[in-house]
Amino acid sequence: MARTLLEHLRAQDDETLGALLRARPDLALPAPADTGVVATRAGVRTSVGRACEDLDALHLALVDALLVAEADQSPADPAVVLGLLGADVPPQVGRAALDRLRVLALVWDVPDDRGGAAGVRAVPALRDTARRYPAGLGRPAPADSVLHREDPAAVMAALPADERAVVDALDKDGPVGRSRAREGDDNPVARLLAAGVLRRLDDDTVELTREGGLGLRGDRPLGPVVAADPMPAPRTRDPETVDATAAGEALETVRRAEAVIAAWSDAPPAVLRSGGLGVRDLRKLAKQLDLDETAAGLLVEVLAAASLLAVSEEADAVWCPTTTADRWLASPPETQWVALARGWLEMPRQPSSIGQRDSMDKLVGPLSDEVRRPWAAQVRRRVLARLAEFDDGAGPVTVDALVESLAWRAPRRGGRARDDLVRATVREATALGVVALDALTTAGRELLRVPRRPDDDPDAAAAAALRPAMPAPVGHVLLQADLTAVAPGRLEPDLAAAMDRLADVESAGGATVYRISEGSIRRALDLGWTAADVHALFAERSATPVPQGLSYLIDDVARRHGRLRGGSAASFLRSEDEALLAEVMALPVAPELELRRLAPTVVVSTSPLAEVLDALRVAGLSPVAEDADGGVLDLRPRGRRTAPRRPDRSGGAPSLSDDQIAALVAQLRAGDRAATAPRGSATVPGSTRQTASATVAVLADAARTGRTVWIGYVDAAGTASQRVVRPLRVGGGLLEGTDAAVESEDTGPGSAVSFALHRITSVSVLTEN
Repeated sequence: MARTLLEHLRAQDDETLGALLRARPDLALPAPADTGVVATRAGVRTSVGRACEDLDALHLALVDALLVAEADQSPADPAVVLGLLGADVPPQVGRAALDRLRVLALVWDVPDDRGGAAGVRAVPALRDTARRYPAGLGRPAPADSVLHREDPAAVMAALPADERAVVDALDKDGPVGRSRAREGDDNPVARLLAAGVLRRLDDDTVELTREGGLGLRGDRPLGPVVAADPMPAPRTRDPETVDATAAGEALETVRRAEAVIAAWSDAPPAVLRSGGLGVRDLRKLAKQLDLDETAAGLLVEVLAAASLLAVSEEADAVWCPTTTADRWLASPPETQWVALARGWLEMPRQPSSIGQRDSMDKLVGPLSDEVRRPWAAQVRRRVLARLAEFDDGAGPVTVDALVESLAWRAPRRGGRARDDLVRATVREATALGVVALDALTTAGRELLRVPRRPDDDPDAAAAAALRPAMPAPVGHVLLQADLTAVAPGRLEPDLAAAMDRLADVESAGGATVYRISEGSIRRALDLGWTAADVHALFAERSATPVPQGLSYLIDDVARRHGRLRGGSAASFLRSEDEALLAEVMALPVAPELELRRLAPTVVVSTSPLAEVLDALRVAGLSPVAEDADGGVLDLRPRGRRTAPRRPDRSGGAPSLSDDQIAALVAQLRAGDRAATAPRGSATVPGSTRQTASATVAVLADAARTGRTVWIGYVDAAGTASQRVVRPLRVGGGLLEGTDAAVESEDTGPGSAVSFALHRITSVSVLTEN
């Protein structure tokens, strides 16, 4: 036990100090020089307020009890403090809650003059961060109040009905009310003032005293206290059903993301002058994807968070895919999904605000600064972490039950806005496939997991968890007489790639409908396919007979395809059919393309080859591009790309690894020993001040004699610290030695350390004990 927080912290073991730094990481940033710095930070109002934000309703009620008992001013009896929690809180639950506050260094035990336990003391800043009237109770009654002479409960029970109505109203709505009544007047307020049940604050305001409020509440001094999480019994489903349902949403999310990248590669939307995406572009995208505007806004926000979309660098900036998108498109669907889910989980933005009105009564658009919420990622993780506490396949009965549970766990973290964001998080997680049927998926649990080893990759584990839940890819399509092909599920990668070349998607969903046309077949032939290849694919991969009309279409397009071949001179056209070239030269577009016939079978143009071929196709011809060897050349545009941007991850709460905490605790121990070590001479004999040369001389002498020194040191970040070192060598601008603060007969010499001499501010030789 200790009289001050500093003494209390210095008396704790390494495990307790580590638990404190883990629970309150702001105490460790920047790295403290010793425990005194930690104690100072732990008593600062902002840090105390931050710690209280994560306290649940029970612990906040205990904070109120500490303040009612005035533990922030003098030690309070723990039994009295716990008794204020009332009949709703079992004693063991109250003691466990008080232990938690000890771990957080919000309270500590103080001894009495005889070395016994005097009580618990709370950090003074606790009152500054609490409500003005803790537990809704006013200040103590005057010394001459009847409440000090008699039992407060009996006094309050004996009040007449009109006086009881006054005190009941003040206890319900807060201890303060407005009244101009004066002692001596014949009214309830005046009589209560005279009895000391009420006290006057000013000419217009009265206050119900603390003893009066406690007398009204009986065995619940702080009012009703909810001692446990109000979450009802969960609803349980088969985990495989949950994962399979989520996998379907994950595949649909990936498909829509690919559609956005494809659409914005060819026609990227402009960036608004105020930043973000325009409403018209959002509506256009929503129509293309068959989504509402909110869902489309969520998708583009996730794509940007995953570094797949970014603003281009030219003057007329547009939103276009990044170079990272090409690698993403070539990845398996489970890897694609993990990139999207990770971006959503960690982005400090609130997509649910899209379409709402801001403070200037303007619509909030996607990708704009108005969507940014630094705390959004933290709320997202809190929601998913609560769902992760359920067993596999289990979840809350309703989303409202989840909202109430999280509200109990952190009452100070917002109100209605927090509740709306919890509901929005569940909706977004369900749409992305992180949550299904209100239960967290196996892949979602892996996303939340903190790596335990350097080779532990939660993203890879999430992809591996999602893979078996995805429906098996289908290796066939169903050809229809109307020149459509139905894919009854996710196609195998090679078949999907072939269908993308041979057909256009007409509708997507659980079953994708492809439209086969002259243009789509010609596109495949442009890429080097032959008519025989197309016939063979449909014959082998169609579960239904190939329609005769489709066979005719393939043969007709192939017969006309490639009769005219082009190159670049800027570009050229060649054909063995001289009459065909004569027909080309007679086209109305020939002068515009600047076509010139070099030989009976060759025509050249100054226009780019792609423009020439497009113009000839519009005129009804079917030319094909060729490379230098006569092979088919793919001239399709690659689409707009820009450099990826570094994802915004600034909204997460700071966290410390176990290794970082261990290093910090060791540094605190070294700093404490340095701060409390008895020091001897700090100068060379004969010198009156410690110059740079004197510092080097003292250190060199200590290295030669094997003595231990205390040094003051300022690191490159400007952080001052104190260390106890056993010098081994001084030279080359460095002091090299061992950390004497952790030396002992059991552990042996401390770890090797080195310090730049020019950063040592002071040095003293420690006296021998």
